Order: sequence, then C-alpha cells, then structure tokens
Amino acid sequence: MKELLRSTDPTILAFATALLKGEDIDCFQMDVNMSILEGGIGIFPRRLMVRTDDLTRAERVMRDNEIPLGR
Repeated sequence: MKELLRSTDPTILAFATALLKGEDIDCFQMDVNMSILEGGIGIFPRRLMVRTDDLTRAERVMRDNEIPLGR
C-alpha cells in the first residue's frame, strides 16, 4: 500500500474516502488511534493508504476534487 493523503482534518479524510469508494478504489486510514495518545487535539496527521496499483487513479481523483495531498 502507498500513502495517498496525509491530513489532520477528519472531514477531508472522510470526503476523500467517499470519493475513492465512489470510484471503486479501496482505501485504508492509518494512525486513527493516535488520537488516544494525543488527547484528541489533532496534532498527528492521519494517512490514507491505497493499493500501489490504484495510486495514480486515486491521485487523479484527489486533484480533480482539489484535495491537497499533504505529503
């Protein structure tokens, strides 16, 4: 899996996930449980991962919807 997106904004991650699922691109959020360590203040970014084969298509979906990749 490859990192597609990195963000501290959960709304961006939710929107990106919905867009990818709409294009039949599987994705997985990593670092979701870091909020336990940080106390829920949102300083640690979460990563959205996609399969290596889907990375180019997923990047195109993000660009088309003006979602910054944050890498």
